[in-house]
Amino acid sequence: MKHYCFLILLTFYFSQDSIGQSRPNIVLFIADDLGAIDLPLYGNPMVRTPNLDKLGEESLIFTNAFATSPTCSPSRASIHTGLMPFRNGAHANHSGIKEGIKTLPAYLKEIGYRVGIAGKYHLGPVDAFPFEMIHGTNIPEPGYEDKGELWTDLVVDPVEDWLSTPEDGSGKPFLLVVNDHSPHVFWPENPEYAPSEVEIPTIHIDTEETRLARAKYFTDITKMDSNVGKLISILESQNLEQNTVFIFTSDQGPQWAFGKWNLYDYGVKVPLLVRWPGIITGGTDTDALVSLVDLLPTFLELAEGEAPQSPEIIDGISFLPLLLGQTNRHRDYLYASHTGDGDMNRTPIRMIRNKRYKYILNLAPEVRYTTHMDKGVTQGYWPTWIEKSFQDDHARAVLGRYHNRPLEEFYDVIADPNETRNLAFNQHYQEMIKRFRSSLSEWRNSQGDKETDSFDEKNANLVRGGPYIFK
Repeated sequence: MKHYCFLILLTFYFSQDSIGQSRPNIVLFIADDLGAIDLPLYGNPMVRTPNLDKLGEESLIFTNAFATSPTCSPSRASIHTGLMPFRNGAHANHSGIKEGIKTLPAYLKEIGYRVGIAGKYHLGPVDAFPFEMIHGTNIPEPGYEDKGELWTDLVVDPVEDWLSTPEDGSGKPFLLVVNDHSPHVFWPENPEYAPSEVEIPTIHIDTEETRLARAKYFTDITKMDSNVGKLISILESQNLEQNTVFIFTSDQGPQWAFGKWNLYDYGVKVPLLVRWPGIITGGTDTDALVSLVDLLPTFLELAEGEAPQSPEIIDGISFLPLLLGQTNRHRDYLYASHTGDGDMNRTPIRMIRNKRYKYILNLAPEVRYTTHMDKGVTQGYWPTWIEKSFQDDHARAVLGRYHNRPLEEFYDVIADPNETRNLAFNQHYQEMIKRFRSSLSEWRNSQGDKETDSFDEKNANLVRGGPYIFK
């Protein structure tokens, strides 16, 4: 990727007036449970994503984009409200936002946009998100009609009809959100990758069953990539691509150990590509820190709407200046939280991060960490991890780190990108840790994050502040 730089056409003068003459359409494609590092654009050369590769050549590539939460509902609620999980109310998975919260479709409808959504929904309550529903975009995967919602496929074709037949017959600009079901489990039964050839991350345990599951996961990524290509082809067939800002991202990391349900980078670092023909020079990248909560105010400014500036209204900060090449910075710090996901996952975690260092606070370190991977959906490989942990030091260490979380974790994510060397007890970093700890505490207070145990900085012990609440 080229170093961060942009060429803004001299013939184009960007202002609110010029946007108003031809306000851009906005298309947001969200993959489900996809780790940034599992794409070729972010360093994995094995996975085949020809459509994303081409999109990257035409886009600004964000290398430091993060979800607000490592689970679906909280992450998506933040995207569509511009608010972090505790402020919008959807802080635990499968929960909905609080009454009275304004959402992205409401904001854009208010300023004359048509708003539609295709594919996975996973937002609630439904009446708080006034999208036009594009029907026929969710179907059971062929051969698995009776397996339940986790065997659902995205069908992009109905989007073409929605684009060509607006309900009111007008030429309004549009916001289109397309949510894929891939690569969320269950992954395709028949992988298109050879298990013997896939690489196993060092944070995982290499077994034949792990390799098979990894091959299935890669297959689902390629499946998702084909939907990106189909959507772009639909836009091109209707001559819409030139005046459309196309954004690709994912809601959080994948259902792998230290990914989803974790605040390690594998759980919250997401791909983010923004294509804007005539404005953004393709194949450029930025390491500016951005959060998915920043999408809403960015979209509002793109659409000639005035994004709320007060942090009392939203948490998101527009990164339009980044898209216009006016700056190469955005946030100095960002935050993420995880509350829980049903009975299998009851280990609340909080995080603060800058470009180099990350502080994690585990609010219930006495609780053995478990998730759906070891208690529920395993894709068949977890028993082999347990078996190998009795034979292999590395496997034993992986499971030890997985199940046992200390009160505090601190990582140099540049020197230690896999976050395996906890510096929380290193005397050299104690002053820095103190600052991160204090900043996280202040942020939690500002967010109203008081429903789980809090950290008492004075005596470095957990203070019992009430029962864990999982809505």
